Amino acid sequence: MKKAPRHEPDERLSATPPKKWAAGVPAVTHALEYSLEETTVRRTATTLLTMNQVAGIDCPGCAWADPAPGHRHRNEYCENGAKHINDEATARRITAGFFRAHSVSALDRRSDLWLNQQGRLTAPMVKRPDSDHYEPISWHDALGLLSEELTSLDSPDEAVFYTSGRASNEAAFVLQLFARAFGTNNLPDCSNMCHESSGFALHETLGTGKGTVSLDDIHQADLIFLVGQNPGTNHPRQLSALEQAKLNGGRIIAVNTLPEAGLLRFKNPQRVRGVIGAGTRIADRFLHIRSGGDLALFQGLNRLLLEAEEARPGTVLDHDFIRSSTSGFEEFSRHVRAIAWDDILAATGLTRREIEQVRDEVLGSERVIVCWAMGVTQQRHGVPTIREIVNFLMLRGNLGRAGAGACPVRGHSNVQGDRTMGIWEQMPDSFLDALQREFGFDPPRAHGLDSVNSIRAMREGRVKVFLSLAGNFVRAAPDTAVTEEAMRRCRLTAHISTKLNRSHTVCGRTALILPTLGRTERDVQPSGEQFVTVENSMSEVHTSYGRLKPASKLLLSEVAILCRLARHTLGGKAGIPWARFEADYGAIRHHVSRIVPGFHDFNRRVARPGGIRLPNPVNEGMFATPTGKALFTCNAWHMSDAPEGHLLLQTLRSHDQWNTIPYTDNDRYRGIHGRRRVVLVNPSDMAHLGLLKGQFVDLVGVWTDGVERRAEEFEVVPYPTARGCAAAYYPETNVLVPLDSVAEISNQPTSKGIVVRLAARATAEGPPRR
Repeated sequence: MKKAPRHEPDERLSATPPKKWAAGVPAVTHALEYSLEETTVRRTATTLLTMNQVAGIDCPGCAWADPAPGHRHRNEYCENGAKHINDEATARRITAGFFRAHSVSALDRRSDLWLNQQGRLTAPMVKRPDSDHYEPISWHDALGLLSEELTSLDSPDEAVFYTSGRASNEAAFVLQLFARAFGTNNLPDCSNMCHESSGFALHETLGTGKGTVSLDDIHQADLIFLVGQNPGTNHPRQLSALEQAKLNGGRIIAVNTLPEAGLLRFKNPQRVRGVIGAGTRIADRFLHIRSGGDLALFQGLNRLLLEAEEARPGTVLDHDFIRSSTSGFEEFSRHVRAIAWDDILAATGLTRREIEQVRDEVLGSERVIVCWAMGVTQQRHGVPTIREIVNFLMLRGNLGRAGAGACPVRGHSNVQGDRTMGIWEQMPDSFLDALQREFGFDPPRAHGLDSVNSIRAMREGRVKVFLSLAGNFVRAAPDTAVTEEAMRRCRLTAHISTKLNRSHTVCGRTALILPTLGRTERDVQPSGEQFVTVENSMSEVHTSYGRLKPASKLLLSEVAILCRLARHTLGGKAGIPWARFEADYGAIRHHVSRIVPGFHDFNRRVARPGGIRLPNPVNEGMFATPTGKALFTCNAWHMSDAPEGHLLLQTLRSHDQWNTIPYTDNDRYRGIHGRRRVVLVNPSDMAHLGLLKGQFVDLVGVWTDGVERRAEEFEVVPYPTARGCAAAYYPETNVLVPLDSVAEISNQPTSKGIVVRLAARATAEGPPRR
């Protein structure tokens, strides 16, 4: 059954008080309503009943871990996962007639929501330099055109190969292999914009860029911190794990600038108490912190722990662990003791008593886990904050043992697997050496471009070809006007995509849309039906099998597109068996097993129920740091502050949104309905600034370059944000994030803590703005 396309919403705001709990029966209802609006009852049943099951479809949404085989619910998915999988399984189709009826410039005036709702892409399309329309092109000609542009470049470094976390391990490995055989390390990815700070901080302190905990550790923990994280919207299945931790006697401390519903209470629709009862209280303690105050909070906690050890020698710190497994403790100790309490309290917005109460929780806990997400990583001092979290964990030996550790929670299904497969512009020589041994060519050694530097290079004309494997780079990237200018300066942009998005309308002089199979769809190659693999936040690698008939007979898999492009571009260079890779993904996994540590006997082991748990050296007492030990660090910070008349703005996503794509204009948990261009402001700040509920304002960014960045026509909504802080949805507010405003060390855009002033408008004017 073909579904009719939806129309643009009217954007009239209705605001209700924010919810005090997440999930419950309404989550089930909304998931089914959205799914059945997109596709049939039969296809909905197929996707939902196989989702996250052994030999089923891995959720294309977040990267939360699955319970062990035999312990999974028949409905092992969340509301947002159900929406996302059936958004991909939609019955709506985009054909050549759609592009004849809609010019590129007309599509660019449409909202992100409308573009996504038009349905699945079904055939390769090209926009020629002298045209404002996409038109059909054969696969042979499309890949030939892209190959010709690549081979005509003066240097391989004039091309960029971007990847989002939707790509499978097999596709990611093939892409990085092609890029390096072509001659460049320009492999930016979505991790550059979400968890890059985690990777740098953990590599420096622990010698690994990944978290150290498992799902069982979450269940066994005495105390769990949720820092800068909104699990009810961004990782809803985490709530089930947190509920289990609470049932096992664990306690939870939430640290956030907003009291999100998923941090307060969870009504598990798979339990009686979640349907007719009150559910489970999630946060035993909520710290309503100022934006950017997390580093100061953990330094305050660490100082209190050191002082508690002084008062009761030998009873607070894990001296055996510190002595045998760490270095830098004395210098760290001197540094943290010198930090003034007035600065800590000003930065956090908390009282000393609140921080002391958290210390008491820590002292009463043997096993502690700290989870964090982009509320931490997208700060200017994101890397120092995570290093301080590691300091906190090391003080009491909360690393390398059951129920304890560091847990960066990834928001995209295989963003961690992409890195494991070599999608990084700075892969170490050990990986490149392994590629050389396996395939007989010498990969480039100079570091390539990350996402921010790719935008700079495109803007300056140093990059001429941009290829994206999945994702929506234009809307994920900061400084919207600069990013769009950069993309339009390219000679050619090409996107391997399942659905239409903004990046197809903001394109180079020549542009290609290369439509691909989704994760939900059967992938049949000459050797038979294929499966792909993914890696979750807890370093577990498992299979994903498509179950649905492809949306079009013209779709190719991501692996097939990349392998054919490689054959067009490289011919027989280095003797890489591209045709065999396309015909049998097991051949890709065979080579991965010989290159990537932990993947030995990959094909056999990953086919077992539950897949593979990759080894983590931290949990084996090994630290791949220069000293061979975990590293205590001294972390300086500059207080996030806004001048008089300004606020610190953080970007966030709504509940009905997956990454850059909104599914509706509603945010049910925050009580926002019908409009996304809203700014959430504390009532006290509204009174101080003379703002009224429902008033229309422009958000005007303040940055050192003197350029006025303005997000227009936002409606003011009173909301319990931290004092001095405001919040608004991305990607609409990405325009306010300067390209040069990046996290120290990691170069990650700082979408939290943007200094803005709210400039009053007389009335709301003009059509809805994208």
